[in-house]
Amino acid sequence: MTISKKIRVAILISGRGSNMASLIAAATAADYPAEIVLVASNRPDAGGLAAAAAAGIPTRALDHKAYPSRAAFDGALHAELVAANIDLVCLAGFMRIFSAGFVEAWAGRMINIHPSLLPLFKGVHTHEQALAAGVRLHGCTVHYVVPELDAGPIVAQAAVPVLPGDDADALAARILVEEHRLYPAALALIASGHARLDGDRVVFSDTVRRADGALLSLRE
Repeated sequence: MTISKKIRVAILISGRGSNMASLIAAATAADYPAEIVLVASNRPDAGGLAAAAAAGIPTRALDHKAYPSRAAFDGALHAELVAANIDLVCLAGFMRIFSAGFVEAWAGRMINIHPSLLPLFKGVHTHEQALAAGVRLHGCTVHYVVPELDAGPIVAQAAVPVLPGDDADALAARILVEEHRLYPAALALIASGHARLDGDRVVFSDTVRRADGALLSLRE
């Protein structure tokens, strides 16, 4: 089934864009409710830009070092997103903290994937944090972006066990597999209207898409 009206999505990256690639791949399906229409980066040398261009997606490189302030960079990025008629922004390894004004402008229209089971282990080095804390489950979270770092309403999560002998690299590799499944599924939930913001939480319809793409019926 082809969806006639798909939401227009921009992906923001700073590096190789592995989660970007998973979103682009998912969006090639005729029944996927979102289309990726722009990939932008704050680093002109980001490997993901070439990968996006090879997939036929328009790209923009806005070197944050070329702007006199964080607000100036955010203003230029905002202008690019508006010009592309973007409905929803997906952060995929975008290593910049936005100004409050940018977050406010895109409130309810910007999501991120974070490599931990929020609200645990915000910020960076999450796998090292998890190992130091001795948790037995770790994972990833798709959430809406709010001014407070890694604190927005949660859309979806996936967990993996922390195994004896794990180091940060081994744990990160297993979680990355889950990220690549979870992010496209979470975006599909939002784009299809099956997940929506209600104040400071996300509510779901009685049909949701699992991380593997299957649809589940939920009792109210």
